[in-house]
Amino acid sequence: MAAMDALTGDPLVGFNFELDVAGKAKGYFTEVSGISSENEVTEHKIVGKGDKEAVRKIPGRLKWGDITFKRGITANMDFWKWRKEVETGKVTGARSNCTITMYDQAGSPVAKWNLEAAWPSKITGPSLSTESSAVGVEELTVVCEGFEREM
Repeated sequence: MAAMDALTGDPLVGFNFELDVAGKAKGYFTEVSGISSENEVTEHKIVGKGDKEAVRKIPGRLKWGDITFKRGITANMDFWKWRKEVETGKVTGARSNCTITMYDQAGSPVAKWNLEAAWPSKITGPSLSTESSAVGVEELTVVCEGFEREM
């Protein structure tokens, strides 16, 4: 994929997203949120020339956001089994490197994030009602110890 600048390149459009948990689970989602990293901000009071006081802001601890995936519920139980590992105390075995791939409408990958030591912290089934014909949506929340955008 050729690099584009802000004036000539169109923003990427995500049609669907794939989560590939190496050897454990693989699935497609219609919504992904929370892919983020941030530093806590530490304020440090300093005194400069002429006794001028200032507050210098410096980066503190680095942390990564909790990533939430949403999709219509399916018969596939792989993500539920992955979560069950954590529920039963097998967190070390549940930690896996994962890849999130964003696809455009033509099915071509347009962005990719590689997660380190990820594990599912939460899974939520659909809200059920006989009064609605809406698709049941399940959510999966994944935490990680770092990530890198590959493309």
